[in-house]
Amino acid sequence: MSELRNPTTGQAPQSPIRAKSEPRFPGGPVADPAGSHHERRIRSFQPRRSRVTAGQGDALERLWPVWGMDIDGHRVLGLDEMFGGLPVVLEIGFGMGEATAQMAAEDPGTGVLAVDVHTPGQGNLLGLAERNGLSNIRVANGDAIILLREMLAPRSLDGLRVYFPDPWPKKRHHKRRLIQPEFLTLAAQRLKPGAVVHCATDWEPYAEQMLEVLSAHPDFENTRDDGGYAPRPGFRPLTRFEGQGLDKGHKVRDLLFRRR
Repeated sequence: MSELRNPTTGQAPQSPIRAKSEPRFPGGPVADPAGSHHERRIRSFQPRRSRVTAGQGDALERLWPVWGMDIDGHRVLGLDEMFGGLPVVLEIGFGMGEATAQMAAEDPGTGVLAVDVHTPGQGNLLGLAERNGLSNIRVANGDAIILLREMLAPRSLDGLRVYFPDPWPKKRHHKRRLIQPEFLTLAAQRLKPGAVVHCATDWEPYAEQMLEVLSAHPDFENTRDDGGYAPRPGFRPLTRFEGQGLDKGHKVRDLLFRRR
């Protein structure tokens, strides 16, 4: 069959060009939803641009209006309504979402508010939630600091998970690491008494910093009597990323601290 052409110009039709302000996926997550580039604050993450598969894109377009939300900083979330009264754990940085989906499947009585800026991972987690019938997952796009500071009520969270955050290994970049005293103070305001902060990393210097700042913070206490690292709990799956680190000889450290 011959190619259709414009009868006036005789040229083949051109693919529409998407403006920078238009979302990549209609009805899906938007870039920088809170306009956080106007905020003078060092951020602990960098948006990663990588290929979105057809399946991930389909999930973003169909499921984002149902289970997704942009972190715009314009409202306080009603977690009871969002999760039907379930206790809610905030997970910051879920990668491709495999571990998040597995934990949600094994603990359907807990809601998971999973935050990331990685579009392929957002689509992948939404697809996993649909395929596995997981109604206890919501996916948030944007800056977790804005979410904690402006969109969550005091004492609204039953736990916080930060698994394998960017270690920012260069000394001049250490200020970008997420686990800092200021972050813990903000998180403590949103956590219920007794809620657990669970961090994991395969970067030993960052593990040492995590242990130091968590141990020194007045709002948290180590669940370990010896004041050290915890063995990986059975509820945290071994992730693909973690397996790669172990293959390289990295030591994986878990830290579990309780909100006083």
